[in-house]
Amino acid sequence: MEQDIRKVAVLGAGTMGTGIAAACAEAGCEVVLFDQTRDQVERAMGRMTGGRSPMVDDPAAVARIRTAVLSDDLEAMADADWVCEAIIEDLREKQALLEQVERHRKPGSIVSTNTSGIPLRAIVARASVDLRRDIAVTHFFNPVKVMKLVELVPAEETDPAVIERLETFLRDRLGKGVVHAKDTVNFIANRIGCFWMLACLHVAGARVLRRELDMETVDALLGPPLGIPATGLYGLIDLIGLDVMDLVARNLAVNLPGQDLGRRFTSLPEPEAAMLAGGQLGRKTGGGFYRVTRHADGARTRETFDLADQEWRPSREVDLAPGRLDAPDLMFAGDIAGRLVWDLMSATFAYAADLVPEISDDIVNIDRALRWGFNWKQGPFELIDRIGPERIAARLDAEGRPVPRMLRVLRDAGEPAFYRAGGAEQLGLDGRFHPTG
Repeated sequence: MEQDIRKVAVLGAGTMGTGIAAACAEAGCEVVLFDQTRDQVERAMGRMTGGRSPMVDDPAAVARIRTAVLSDDLEAMADADWVCEAIIEDLREKQALLEQVERHRKPGSIVSTNTSGIPLRAIVARASVDLRRDIAVTHFFNPVKVMKLVELVPAEETDPAVIERLETFLRDRLGKGVVHAKDTVNFIANRIGCFWMLACLHVAGARVLRRELDMETVDALLGPPLGIPATGLYGLIDLIGLDVMDLVARNLAVNLPGQDLGRRFTSLPEPEAAMLAGGQLGRKTGGGFYRVTRHADGARTRETFDLADQEWRPSREVDLAPGRLDAPDLMFAGDIAGRLVWDLMSATFAYAADLVPEISDDIVNIDRALRWGFNWKQGPFELIDRIGPERIAARLDAEGRPVPRMLRVLRDAGEPAFYRAGGAEQLGLDGRFHPTG
């Protein structure tokens, strides 16, 4: 197997495929970008270089990209070192395209699928032995130019050299943060991140409907004090879109293991379902939970769609008290705000701590996935260390809730934190510390 990736074929010129093609061209690779029609792929090239946020910074990179049509030009991938499939999230479509890839790729070339939720084992179920040896998931996060995370997932038969070669290219040439995940539902970042979002919609939404907290306060609490972006909950869902969150929830409902804690949150709450039905999806439709109106004089008005009243009102500014600006103080505050944060974050910590080794063999890949994929300043285990692992475990005990697996490992090891030596060592499932890498 060749050691360097110089030529790349990207199959699918949607937002993700175009972003991957642009990143590879910027890294100096020759790229062939495919789509269904000549018109579609040419429009994709226009999106790559146009708009307020072009995907390429170096005009010379565009010259390294040529275009092709999937139905007519598949032979154009014959000299590619890496063939990256990035079409729609449809199992049969992916399987059918990979059958074509098998007939046209060069022997020993790497093949990857950019899926966010379809199990790789299902995608390769009809594939040849050779393709199953050479394939992996490369799950980029959108927008590719901005987001650091790529989750790398092997099939059961994938040659380890394929993973090593992809990791080197993604890290050293594209500048990505590579997280090693397993072929489990939603991999790592979305498994935990979507649990957090859906749980927040249900649990925080119930507080909003009871008028215990308003939506702006929820976003303030579930944001910077926890090292989470200032969008908080409702601002983040507006960015993603309620339609996407509905698809995520439906996928989890079908694919989560039977006893998984996330099964409590595999649908949108009723108010959000009604918004979805009415086409009120988020920023892409001009408003979801929030909307901004630009006036002729240049002024802007920000409004909130109040879930309790089911109507728009002027958004409120929230200034949290100093004692609410730090995660440890906030988690253990005895008021409604503290209880909300405790309920949501303790559930997220417990969820993450029980998913080792199901979704990852170590804690550092989980922490990196949330930092690089969701822009958390600290991943779940780093945040547990900041708050105090034994303090969290003791409160779980007091509430009669089970202490999750990795917190039990930490207790049994008699250690005060999951990381030591400035983060250079991490606690393993065996109760010993290992290099973080």
